[in-house]
Amino acid sequence: MRLAGGLAVLVLAAPASAGSVRGKVELLEKGGRRATDLSDVVVYVEGAKAKGRAAGATMTMKGKSFIPRVVVVPVGGTVEFPNEDPIYHNVFSLSGDNRFDLELYRRPQTRSWTFQHPGVARIYCNIHPQMSAVVVVRDSPYFAKASQDGSFVLEGVPAGRYGLKAWHERANEVGQEIVVPAQGEVSAQLVLDASSYRRVQHKNKHGRDYSAGEKY
Repeated sequence: MRLAGGLAVLVLAAPASAGSVRGKVELLEKGGRRATDLSDVVVYVEGAKAKGRAAGATMTMKGKSFIPRVVVVPVGGTVEFPNEDPIYHNVFSLSGDNRFDLELYRRPQTRSWTFQHPGVARIYCNIHPQMSAVVVVRDSPYFAKASQDGSFVLEGVPAGRYGLKAWHERANEVGQEIVVPAQGEVSAQLVLDASSYRRVQHKNKHGRDYSAGEKY
């Protein structure tokens, strides 16, 4: 099942003893300013395992942008990359075991990639250097993207002691230990620090700088 915005979900059998994790994240920008849109923060429980059917997500190329910029999928999840622009795009990633190259294609084509390894896959277009996105691949089925105000809820987590993590592309990952009850919920609050973030221009798929002019 897929929710609006390209979020991936899993179809899981609810464990006999399971609770919920509810909380809020904050993101500190330069000067200690608090970010007002937290919808690209990914929150997940580390160490909780469950069997489920891997679902996918969609990251649309439109207006020389990836929409949405961040999606999260489980290991084995497939992300579709439809091209809705009347020009060519070339989606690729050089992120470790999740590296791939979908080559050139244009509207109305859609190509996809199945992510088999946990981690953060940084996604680019080999033609348009302004296009960048992230696919977060988790080996735990208990994950979510935060709402714009930073709130989140993870339901059906098996009772136990785990690490709760929050990730954002401009900040270091943060975490805390939580104890999920057999019934009910546990609350958590996480603060990400992006105050020292500096943007670095990525290379193209050949490891070289982008040319000055666009070809397509």
